[in-house]
Amino acid sequence: MTLKTVPKILFFSFLFFLSFFNLSAQQTSPLISKDFAAQKKWVDSLYNTMTLKEKVGQLFMVDVFSSGSDAEIDKTRKLIEEEKIGGVIFSKGGPVRQAKLTNEFQEISDIPLLVGMDAEWGLAMRLDSTFALPWNMTLGAIQDNQLIEEAGAAISRNAKRMGVHINFAPVVDINTNPENPIIGNRSFGENKEKVTEKAVAFMKGMQREGILSSAKHFPGHGDTDTDSHKTLPTISFSKKRIDSVELYPYRKLIQEGLSSVMVAHLNVPALEKEDGTPSSLSKTVVTGILKNELGFHGLIFTDALNMKGASNFSDPGDIDLAAFMAGNDVLLISEDVPKAVQKIIDAYNSGSIKEQRLSHSVKKILYAKYKAGLNDYEPVNTAFLVEELNNIRDKALFEKLTENSITLIKNNTGILPIKKLAKKKIAYVNFGDGDGSAFLEQLKKYTKIDWVRASKLSELLEKLDEYDQVIVGFHKPDNSPWADYKFSSNEIRWIYEIARRNKTLLSVFARPYALLDIPGFNDLEAIVVGYQNNEVAQQKVAQVLFGALEAKGELPVSIGKEFPEGTGLHTKNLNRLSYGLPETVGLNSSKLKDIDSIINFAIGEKMTPGAQILVARKGKVIFQRNFGYQTYEEELPVTDTTLYDLASLTKILATLPIVMEQEEKGIVSFDTTLGELMPVFKGSNKENIRLQDMLMHYARLKVWIPFYISTLSKKTHKPSDVFYSTVPKETFHTQVADHMYIKDDAQDTILSLIRDSSLERKKEYKYSDLPFYILKYYLEDYYDTNMNSLTQEKLYRPLGANYTGYLPLTRFSLEQIAPTEEDKLWRAQTVHGYVHDQGAAMQGGIGGHAGLFSNSNDVAKIMQMYLNGGSYGGEKFLKPGTISKFNTCYYCDEDVRRGVGFDKPQLHSVGPTCGCVSLTSFGHSGFTGTFAWADPAEEIIYVFLSNRTYPDSNNRELIREDIRSKIQEVIYEAIDF
Repeated sequence: MTLKTVPKILFFSFLFFLSFFNLSAQQTSPLISKDFAAQKKWVDSLYNTMTLKEKVGQLFMVDVFSSGSDAEIDKTRKLIEEEKIGGVIFSKGGPVRQAKLTNEFQEISDIPLLVGMDAEWGLAMRLDSTFALPWNMTLGAIQDNQLIEEAGAAISRNAKRMGVHINFAPVVDINTNPENPIIGNRSFGENKEKVTEKAVAFMKGMQREGILSSAKHFPGHGDTDTDSHKTLPTISFSKKRIDSVELYPYRKLIQEGLSSVMVAHLNVPALEKEDGTPSSLSKTVVTGILKNELGFHGLIFTDALNMKGASNFSDPGDIDLAAFMAGNDVLLISEDVPKAVQKIIDAYNSGSIKEQRLSHSVKKILYAKYKAGLNDYEPVNTAFLVEELNNIRDKALFEKLTENSITLIKNNTGILPIKKLAKKKIAYVNFGDGDGSAFLEQLKKYTKIDWVRASKLSELLEKLDEYDQVIVGFHKPDNSPWADYKFSSNEIRWIYEIARRNKTLLSVFARPYALLDIPGFNDLEAIVVGYQNNEVAQQKVAQVLFGALEAKGELPVSIGKEFPEGTGLHTKNLNRLSYGLPETVGLNSSKLKDIDSIINFAIGEKMTPGAQILVARKGKVIFQRNFGYQTYEEELPVTDTTLYDLASLTKILATLPIVMEQEEKGIVSFDTTLGELMPVFKGSNKENIRLQDMLMHYARLKVWIPFYISTLSKKTHKPSDVFYSTVPKETFHTQVADHMYIKDDAQDTILSLIRDSSLERKKEYKYSDLPFYILKYYLEDYYDTNMNSLTQEKLYRPLGANYTGYLPLTRFSLEQIAPTEEDKLWRAQTVHGYVHDQGAAMQGGIGGHAGLFSNSNDVAKIMQMYLNGGSYGGEKFLKPGTISKFNTCYYCDEDVRRGVGFDKPQLHSVGPTCGCVSLTSFGHSGFTGTFAWADPAEEIIYVFLSNRTYPDSNNRELIREDIRSKIQEVIYEAIDF
């Protein structure tokens, strides 16, 4: 070896070492991007052009409120321009203002700024007018960690849209102390394995969408009962305990590529010998444990350096210098940035800080900026910013997360989900100072629920004596994860007394630690934890109570010895309708907005004064809206509980299911003839008409018989005194309308007229009400009761369809019922609360073909029962084969589209549907402007209720414009998958 070859050997050895270092860096540093060579070139080039002050300035990130005063914003501008700070942390304000400030700050900064936020559960944690995801405690109850990853990804997408590069999340503190004032809801729970799994999933979701993560609060803030914003909390555990519990998540996160760590404001004697030295200022903690023992190569942030009790430093800037000397890279929220910058410059100039130490941190910061995309910076686009941050995708995710978190921790005798609605009277009682209205309204969608209130306990208990079950809702404000969550002593006493005397189901809309104050749980039949008190949580808990959703969550923390962490009883789905967003079942919310345009056009053109429209898919109601008013005078708006005259929907919602049950039991068959069904038809021209043909409108029956005309005076053409009375009296007990009673023998007359009517000459499809007149008489005779009592007993009470039935004025106020017509020909009054159909009115409002009143939600329940194959809410009404048998087009070849009782899609261009439904679909329409349709192929239910006949039944514009079918077409066009 010659002397000339030595430099070459050293040179190539250096290149080998450099390439090895670069390879090692790519393998170990989470800040290295895929294009490492370009990244390194950018970092080195920028670093080499920076002044000492610019390098030191990179170490600082300052907080700024986008809602701050001009003076406060000017202060930040000055720090960027003069102190060359490396980044800002935004909080408090609005998204548009923050975006504009971000653009301005980036414009005036010589080196791109690293923008950070504390967005642990979304931007709404720090910004108004933005959407939030559930708190970590809620996420901790979820068992599917893929959902946790999606939560992290959603937050990351929104942060990126705002020009944010690093989110100081996830919180990975193991929260083993219920009295922790600052962590609590921010922790995933107390089980270190589960917390770690969720933290990893959350981090992966964030980082896959391009936002840097930051696990906090190192070494572990979970087990303390003091607020680190007000004092210096002490973690007084042994090093072994801290190593096995508090540090546990960090090891796995670091292995999985954690971007950064925030060091906590804590006094940890087991790790730092100098008492009172915060962990963020401890070289032992930051360098010795985090860097050396755990091998972390990402960014290291201090917690806010302006917290109380941080140290005994009296000279501003000394704390920042100490934090940097301890091994931190980024100094957050310094009390005095200019003095801190100067302190570090002075230390550098004096040799206390070496170039290697400074470049180590500054280059890491620059590597992070490159990875965040700041090498190719673009300003934030403020157009449609608020709309994009409040996107439907995240709302659907919020719904799914909440749905999966609901936790059932007690369920004596399987009382949940609630079954056998026909036999139960249920009360709702609320406690807490939060709003529980969404919970109550959702409960009412399933059955009749009474909100019971009283100012005195004795009065309340007396009122509750008449109820079979009591649902207690404990509601605490949901505006902050730090808000009060505890029961008052009075509330505990009242709940104890209620549970002692009633079957009581407790629903807690607060952190589960609230239950720690309840001395005993023996008398409570069931306990459900909803974690938060937002509308979605309230709605989902109600759906779990009634078996529309399964309880899937598990407690992330222990509630004493009674309910350890991991407690979670799972329930079965009873196939009741659930409620949620279109996107959760493959429909597009944006496309469904066209429904509003169509119905508002119809109302504006006076095709109907108002309407209820409901759409469900896959057992979930995803569109339930009310439009317009009950009348054109616009006095009473249409609400969820407005009742409509269903007209011919009565056929498939009242009469047909009972006939189907009889066929299923062998009481009747499709071949049963009218002569066999009812002796009155023997010897008539209808004796041999088959049940199937009659129900398919293929039996030559008359389309319509105007029964009421024969009761009019031939002279005045008004109701004859022979047939009508204005008051009930002997032989006049059947009420037709207000102050209008018909002779009791009218029903026999109607049946005789049907019996003696002629048949159509040609056997072809002719829609007729007569089959359902006949079936009404048959069923009432067979069961020895009227159709009102029969349907309530067999259908509506078990279904929880408490708004459905005949004779609505016997159960509801007039104001709740939409009027149907200004009848000037027969009744000479507003038909309001009484059936519109003349024949059904002559039958006292109880017809087999008409007479039923309901709202869209109840109609959907019955249609869903059909789609479920005959079951609903744990009750078996029909067999799947029976429904299939009746939902068959037997005479399609004869140009008869009908099923057996059900209407079916058109065979040609004209018909009852949009023409876009499957041939397996079925339903019916009603003369008053109603429509109900179910499609097994797409699992879609569509209900349209209106009073298009008000004030004039000759107004057929709704039909001419095909409004109902146009809306149905929108629904099918909205299917995404």
